[in-house]
Amino acid sequence: MSRRTSIGAELRHVAGVAIAGYFIGLNIRFTSPILTFHSYDRRWIEHYTENGYVLRDPVMVWALSRTGVIRWSDPDLPDPCGLFREAAQYGLNCGATVSVGLINSRTIASFARHDREFQDDGLVNLERSVQRMHELSAPAEALTEAQIGALRCIAGGDRFVAAAEKLGISESALKARISSARERLLARTTAEAIQRAKDSRLI
Repeated sequence: MSRRTSIGAELRHVAGVAIAGYFIGLNIRFTSPILTFHSYDRRWIEHYTENGYVLRDPVMVWALSRTGVIRWSDPDLPDPCGLFREAAQYGLNCGATVSVGLINSRTIASFARHDREFQDDGLVNLERSVQRMHELSAPAEALTEAQIGALRCIAGGDRFVAAAEKLGISESALKARISSARERLLARTTAEAIQRAKDSRLI
């Protein structure tokens, strides 16, 4: 089973628990997550984004300074800007946030319900799912020489035919190398794979 398929299975699990939606940023590095998933009401996402709420979101402040699990109703989670009251207007009445990983590669996930608080056992299961997704999406620490060569050729502007000829392999072999590099880097496209490889100084 591929890492993407395994992450998909975890997402289906949490969707059954967080019935009002979720937001998950996996392995956030340099303020940008490797993968992002969300199922909140689109209107809330737009409202949140348009108002720049990430800069004053109490769960983001909490999750960037510590790891663990916290309910949004926790008295240790101050909300001076009334963000939770606004979220409730979009059906996010009760929620919880999970933070795992080191500060230089942290995963932050928030989950919401409209009917009741998350139970303790539910939070334990959500934390386990987040931890598994965090591990599954860990950035690649290395690529094979074959993958590096293929990505470098394409990054340098070669088309597939020219890159294959330069490497002395068939075009199908080149595509296989690029596909395996995309899988290792959890990239949807070759361009995304090249950028992630550059960001990680793999090419």
